[in-house]
Amino acid sequence: MNFSGLLSAAKIRLLTRAVRNRCYRAATMRKRLPLLLSLVALLAVCGVLLRAATVLNYIPLSIDGKPVPLSTYRGKVLLIVNVASHSIFTPQYEGLESLYQKYKDQGLVVLAFPSNDFGQEEPDSNDAIKQFVAEKYKITFPVFAKLLLAGEHMAPLYQFLTDKQANPNTGGPIRWNFTKFLVDREGKVAQRFEPDVTPDSPELAVAIEKALRGEKDKHESDRASGGSGAARALTAIY
Repeated sequence: MNFSGLLSAAKIRLLTRAVRNRCYRAATMRKRLPLLLSLVALLAVCGVLLRAATVLNYIPLSIDGKPVPLSTYRGKVLLIVNVASHSIFTPQYEGLESLYQKYKDQGLVVLAFPSNDFGQEEPDSNDAIKQFVAEKYKITFPVFAKLLLAGEHMAPLYQFLTDKQANPNTGGPIRWNFTKFLVDREGKVAQRFEPDVTPDSPELAVAIEKALRGEKDKHESDRASGGSGAARALTAIY
């Protein structure tokens, strides 16, 4: 028996099988490559969208239970406040209304979000909250439906506001009722104020005026440059 011949034939078969396997894997990879590239592209786009998210992307419910896209406030400066009817800070409603009346013609909107997460200071229903703020504090700025600000079912808007990655300078857990987030006209969080910063505090007024003035200055520079800023904005959007 010619063992060397048998070994050579066996080596040839193994080599042939190995070549076929490599060819098969190469062909399979070529077929999967477009799918892999599409997946990578999709993940990249998702990453960009997540990084580009602003307050204006969210749609909370009004106190009457109707969806309110925050994009309707595009171009406004927003003061977002989590509120409660039975808190030591509840009298801040009066100051918030005064702020709104003072600056609303310049573009400020106060948005109030009731929550019962801190000290159970908002146990009332949405209807009761609506009646309370209207009768006791004559509130005219938008008040939204009760939402959760803590735990795994936290409202998406507040997930974004407290996200340290999305908002490194202002993120972090809400500590108590009447925490305030100042949002610029593009929907980006500009500053955060804790509950002990009252609506009539000079630092809050300075921050609001700066946010309002910043967009005004931008419009003036756009007009001075023949509207090129507007064209750049449209290019960025589309």
